[in-house]
Amino acid sequence: MSRYFKGAGVALITPFTTNDQVDYKALETIIENQVKGGIDYLVALGTTAETATLSTDEKAHVVELVKEKANGLPVVVGMGGNDTRTMCNQIDNFNFEGIDGILVVTPFYNKPSQEGMYRHYLEIAKASPVPIILYNVPSRTGINLEATTVGRLTEASDKFVAIKEASGQHSQITKIGKYTPDDFSVISGDDLLAITIAAIGGQGVISVAANAYPEKISKMMHLTLANDFAGARKIHFELIEMFQLLFREGNPGGIKALMNIQGTIENILRLPLYKINDELYNEIKQRHELIMR
Repeated sequence: MSRYFKGAGVALITPFTTNDQVDYKALETIIENQVKGGIDYLVALGTTAETATLSTDEKAHVVELVKEKANGLPVVVGMGGNDTRTMCNQIDNFNFEGIDGILVVTPFYNKPSQEGMYRHYLEIAKASPVPIILYNVPSRTGINLEATTVGRLTEASDKFVAIKEASGQHSQITKIGKYTPDDFSVISGDDLLAITIAAIGGQGVISVAANAYPEKISKMMHLTLANDFAGARKIHFELIEMFQLLFREGNPGGIKALMNIQGTIENILRLPLYKINDELYNEIKQRHELIMR
């Protein structure tokens, strides 16, 4: 089942109009571009989607649109919270028709122990009718899901099929591969590290940059997983400066600026997030022009 989530996934943005409404037409275009560009699966309502600022109705409409336009691609929905009971209730009341998996971030703010996170995820596994991708991003949540805990979870339930790893800790990512079954996927949560993680057994990336460059990201990951590292490196080297620029002032400010430069969306984020400064915008524009030559 985990091999469903192999290759290049895209962490879809949520575009907004100039009057701060979700731009469903632009989102439809983005999804169609992903399908045409060879992306392997779609991830809705993740960090990049500014999910924390979306209303319940907006989230539901976004998910329905992604399912409608997925054209057969697997669809993953982001879910997360720091109250286990509330999360399980959310899962119980969610319509999973057309959903292939959920991406569940570690509990934020509470700072639970490893045992607390282990038990939190086990309750979610009991509630979820679909496979679970763990999501470890300590820079945002303030807590790290350790490799041994990931291993315990995979032993306790076959619902845990993958992890999106964004700790940036090479030793931890390597240990996850050591402590988990062969059919468990380690997925890079960072475009910049996608090839590196694949080289030690990772199975792909959930990419931010793919919103703008689906063909390039999907090709880079497909070459990587075919052990054509020389071919994959060419694309990585072409995009490496862009990867860095996109995250200089945080995500999704950089990717939204790039997609505005491409003419796909308005450069609008919802507070407390805000668009990047003009200097960085111009740097991204210049780099994009070099990439597209």
